[in-house]
Amino acid sequence: MFGFGRKAAEMPEAKASATGRVAAMGSAGRAVWSSRDTGTLTRMGFTSNPVGFRAVKLIAEAAAAVPLICADADGRMDVHPVLSLLARPNGVQGQADFLEALFGQFLLSGNAFVEAVGAGGLPDELHVLRSDRMSVVPGDDGWPVAYDYTVGGRKHRFAVGEVSPVCHMRSFHPQDDHYGLSPLQAAATAIDVHNAASRWSKGLLDNAARPSGAIVNAGEDLTQEQFDRLSIELETQHQGARNAGRPMLLDGGLDWKPMGFSPSDMEFQKTKEAAAREIATAFGVPPMMLGIPGDATYANYVEANRAFYRLTVLPLVSKVAGALAHWLGCHGGAQVSLNVDRDRLPALQSERDSEWARIATADFLTAEEKRRMLGLAPVGEG
Repeated sequence: MFGFGRKAAEMPEAKASATGRVAAMGSAGRAVWSSRDTGTLTRMGFTSNPVGFRAVKLIAEAAAAVPLICADADGRMDVHPVLSLLARPNGVQGQADFLEALFGQFLLSGNAFVEAVGAGGLPDELHVLRSDRMSVVPGDDGWPVAYDYTVGGRKHRFAVGEVSPVCHMRSFHPQDDHYGLSPLQAAATAIDVHNAASRWSKGLLDNAARPSGAIVNAGEDLTQEQFDRLSIELETQHQGARNAGRPMLLDGGLDWKPMGFSPSDMEFQKTKEAAAREIATAFGVPPMMLGIPGDATYANYVEANRAFYRLTVLPLVSKVAGALAHWLGCHGGAQVSLNVDRDRLPALQSERDSEWARIATADFLTAEEKRRMLGLAPVGEG
């Protein structure tokens, strides 16, 4: 029996978001369009589309090559177990391969999953898991309590304890509580247009790279046998690149009437180029860097490359490296941060040189203040 002096302080404390139970009532699946699941989008927008393929490869390779700095509360560290782990995450991947796979999964699905392998403390190995095989298992409060990894009908569950064995990084999605929105989903319509235009061009090449025409019969009607024989002859003798320019011999009152290009056919290439620019825009890659004509946003390639790093690569690296550092810090028991080493980034070297010169000539700053502004560790006493 409770006395008047004993209040709610004796009740067990529970921390949960006020909106968690409301969010848990919604759908736990991905918010996708019709036939816009991760597997289909990857096939249509990456493995079957040169613009999407190059955009993802360009961002992932550039982001994986960005040099990182490990620091704790005392400052920057050149040697740290986290740096050693990232240098060789597992037995078959180095840092570049691991980070390229991580950034690639993030770009293709809007989600990236990293598994920690080890008995305790800082992981012994890190593995990038395929995001199309992962699914979030939400609890009653809306937060994930487990992750299911499904392959070939077999399922493995990663239970989320005090420290999760899986690091889930996701992009912003306004209509999904558990999964991120990928650039492929935003560019899905443009990808369909670009792929359809490529198929149209292939069909045109298969028909001797010229518009189709009509065979006009000025004599008696053809029998079914004559019609079938004519169709087979046209298909085998006058279609395809190897038959281009082959003369057509017609008898029995038949005449060939070629059809010219319509205005819509003449504008088809421009439609394809416009779709390619939309795909590049969704990924944040300047069209100039993908060789797409008609783009005059930047004066030259150097300016486009600098904007590419500032607006696309560095925000992506900062987001993923920050989440990875916090997760590894929870495993290791000491929080660290992973930051971009801008002094070793060639694309931003001119901007960094200007910053160094401006800070170096600031007489009202002490040497320690200048080092702090440049992201350098303090010299220390003495």
